[in-house]
Amino acid sequence: MFDALTDRLGGVFDGLLGRGALSEKDVTAALREIRVALLEADVALPVVKDFISSIKDKAVGEEVIRSVKPGQQVVKIVHDGLVDLLGGEDIETGLRVDNPPAVIMMAGLQGSGKTTTTAKIAMRLAKRDKKKVLLASLDTRRPAAMEQLAILATQVGEGVSSLPIIKDQSPAEIARRALQAAKLGGHDVLFLDTAGRTSIDEQMMAEASEIAKIANPNETLLVADSLTGQDAVETAKRFHERLPLTGLVLTRMDGDGRGGAALSMRAVTGLPIKFLGTGEKLDGLDAFDAKRLAGRILGQGDIVSLVEKAGDQMDTEKAEKMAKKMAKGQFDLDDLAQQLQQMQKMGGLGGIMGMLPGAKKAKAALDASGMDDKVLKRQEAIISSMTKKERAKPALLNASRRKRIAAGAGVEVSDVNKVLKMHKQMAGMMKKMSKGGMKGMMNMMGQAGVNPADIAKMGKGAALPPGMPGGMPNIPGLGGKK
Repeated sequence: MFDALTDRLGGVFDGLLGRGALSEKDVTAALREIRVALLEADVALPVVKDFISSIKDKAVGEEVIRSVKPGQQVVKIVHDGLVDLLGGEDIETGLRVDNPPAVIMMAGLQGSGKTTTTAKIAMRLAKRDKKKVLLASLDTRRPAAMEQLAILATQVGEGVSSLPIIKDQSPAEIARRALQAAKLGGHDVLFLDTAGRTSIDEQMMAEASEIAKIANPNETLLVADSLTGQDAVETAKRFHERLPLTGLVLTRMDGDGRGGAALSMRAVTGLPIKFLGTGEKLDGLDAFDAKRLAGRILGQGDIVSLVEKAGDQMDTEKAEKMAKKMAKGQFDLDDLAQQLQQMQKMGGLGGIMGMLPGAKKAKAALDASGMDDKVLKRQEAIISSMTKKERAKPALLNASRRKRIAAGAGVEVSDVNKVLKMHKQMAGMMKKMSKGGMKGMMNMMGQAGVNPADIAKMGKGAALPPGMPGGMPNIPGLGGKK
């Protein structure tokens, strides 16, 4: 979503960083370019004015002009300004679900992704926080709305259930029944998915207000479609006037919108952004973090989120087996296949590149090399064409075996050789790490630009970022399109 803004700001900063010294005129011109970039990204004009005003005094001050690296100083000031614009580092974005059954009321316009988002947050609470969650649809007008939520609850599985559907009940009656069911069933969290309209009207707002009085929710979240731009900001303002909103969820953040709504929302409404929705799949939900998002907008990457996503996708049992093999310096082709599968689950090459520092240059290099996610599937197909014995002992793969594998996977022998070369490189890394022990692990993390403390926070079973043992293979070994 922020690609255009990132590219524009990246061009401004490249000009600043390339100079040994900056005059006040240089900084003022850069701020003018930043202002234009934000306006083109559909950030609300009052928000842009306040943002530029808040960073101008710092950016043109003597401390910047006379510093050893003035360009980097300006980038840091803009970064800190974006963090403040998005709500600051210390803002509380977690959900208040301590006193069971905690009630979370979901509001929003029809088509904003409210029902899917309800299931996404429920899955997050069930899987990560081990909460017992009940979902209740109060949308009695949209065809099959209740059935949709019930199906999503089934898809989430363990820890999440839906309120049985009783025809011809009013939203208020369903809310009361859901509260009773949540108490009797020992649920930790109850979601009330309210009805939406294509536009705000008095009937919808009156209904939502009545439900809020009945349920007295711990959280009232507004789900807004980020692709609607400033319309999403206006929707949030009007809902907040009638409902005691506690937070926002922005959906379709993986779309091709300009991102202005996300940057304007917090400043205009004063409400914290709790989550960002990415994609239709139930795992397409990111917890909002102002500092991380600011870093991604400025092309600085988001390694911690990448590690979190890897940890979510990694099977704990498989991770433990991998750790034991790593400790012995072992890494076979089955292990490489698992890494390729994990990359695909994490959004493929493009999704991973977007979270790495220097994302703009990394994506450009990826495009120039002609690589895409089909490469990962092709590499996996090559490994699948090998026998179990060959995957365990790559040394067995002589010329005739490689020719057979290439024919089975529908590729050239050279493609098989690339996979084997990549495996050899990663196996070598495993041996080095096993010899170096914990010190070797820390050194390799430092070389990859990762703070070991950030990895430690992720907990047991967290996978590591690209190019590191236990993480994903380095991109150069993948090879380009045929």
